[in-house]
Amino acid sequence: MVSSDKCLPAVFDPGLIRYGSEEVDLTTTTNCLWAAKLGSVTFRPPAVGGGKILIGTNNESPRDARHVGDRGILLCLDEKTGAFLWQLVVPKLPSGKVNDWEFLGICSTAAITGDRAYVITNRCEVVCLDMNGFVDGNQGMQEEAVYMADSRRSQGDPEPTPIAPGPTDADILWVFDMIDQLGVFPHNITSSSVAVIGDKVLATTSNGVDWTHTNIPSPFAPSLIMLHADTGELLGQEGAGVSQRLLHCSWASPAYGEAGGREMIVFGGGDGWCYGFAPATEKDEEGYDIFPEYWRYDCNPPEYRRDPEGNPRKYATYEGPSEVVAAPVLHDGMVYVLVGQDPEHGEGVGMLSCIDATQSGDLSGKALWAYKGVRRSMSTPSVSGGLVYVADYSGNVHCVDARTGEPQWDYDTKGHIWASTLVVDGKVFIGNEEGELHVLEAGRTLRNLGIVEFDSPLYNGEVVANGVLYVTTQTHLYAFGQ
Repeated sequence: MVSSDKCLPAVFDPGLIRYGSEEVDLTTTTNCLWAAKLGSVTFRPPAVGGGKILIGTNNESPRDARHVGDRGILLCLDEKTGAFLWQLVVPKLPSGKVNDWEFLGICSTAAITGDRAYVITNRCEVVCLDMNGFVDGNQGMQEEAVYMADSRRSQGDPEPTPIAPGPTDADILWVFDMIDQLGVFPHNITSSSVAVIGDKVLATTSNGVDWTHTNIPSPFAPSLIMLHADTGELLGQEGAGVSQRLLHCSWASPAYGEAGGREMIVFGGGDGWCYGFAPATEKDEEGYDIFPEYWRYDCNPPEYRRDPEGNPRKYATYEGPSEVVAAPVLHDGMVYVLVGQDPEHGEGVGMLSCIDATQSGDLSGKALWAYKGVRRSMSTPSVSGGLVYVADYSGNVHCVDARTGEPQWDYDTKGHIWASTLVVDGKVFIGNEEGELHVLEAGRTLRNLGIVEFDSPLYNGEVVANGVLYVTTQTHLYAFGQ
């Protein structure tokens, strides 16, 4: 959540939507290079690479008359103009909102590596795509026609009519179905983004509880897996028992890096613990390829788990425990991680922890410091200039010292925050549910540089690429540049 880009526009304005349409009137904008219509809801920021932009949304503004109704959509746009190039169309799961909530679309930011992209779909799949679409022919998987027609149906449903792929459909290279292959039970939506490391893909499964919020249908399904980037073959999985302790769902995206001279996977689980795994797998007693653990750390202090009498606190209560929703950050040998919950559970106590990622031994990880001034959060921290910037669901932005956790300042945006902070060009950007993009000065002294208002909520963090600031509302993607 930090960018080294410079020369972003000092002033920008999203303008107005043209009356009677869904298009932005660019004559009313300031420093807006282009604006693209998305669906009706968008919950993840875009990925930019190879001259293209990938962004997940729903199908409430259909681009193709052959694909109508509720679908998950991954749009591919031209980076320079925002023009539509192609789309991945993903039918909904037949089990309904318990696994695939209506109209949420694709809640994953794609990872682009060269001419390939990897994304997690609303159907609990990891999908590998050809960034060129069908321009260079049909590569890899040849069953796109059946896939787009809804290949996974409820028993007794009529056989769907295949939809022959056209020039604006995605070219799928492979699909790994986590429900079919691993027995995963995604809760409400499959929501996370993969990490691609060389020829390996790390993916969170979104395994969770059922509609009662008290039963775990798949307690032995993994919460984190590793696939081969070229083939989609399963290479490894966590064996830490995360799913047996689920509070709600494992939604946090994995992080990867080096700490203490060793490569490391860092994962925030749906049980409220953060884990440091070795990427090289070992066979367990049942023959599964498992990530060995370097350490694990409970991101909830004891008083969130139990009341003063020693009784377990109920989940989804204000003072109760939380899972890890946002991706942890590994920086300079330390892991920064927050706890949070589904926004439907409301506000509650939270905590930002700084974990020594170089530790190992008895699997009882220790925090260098913990900051309880933050409430529940779904936001990934930004670490820059010896400072950590974090946002919480209550609408506050906090700045603390990265080494000590000493608070420097906090700022109230006066609107719920789902997004993550972005530090770039000496500024901190953060959007809130009110559609306000707050711009703060980066540093130890709080200074509000301005507020830019948009016409719908900003649930996504901002992205900077090649000198352009991308801001995503629920319905539009804006590209701001000089």
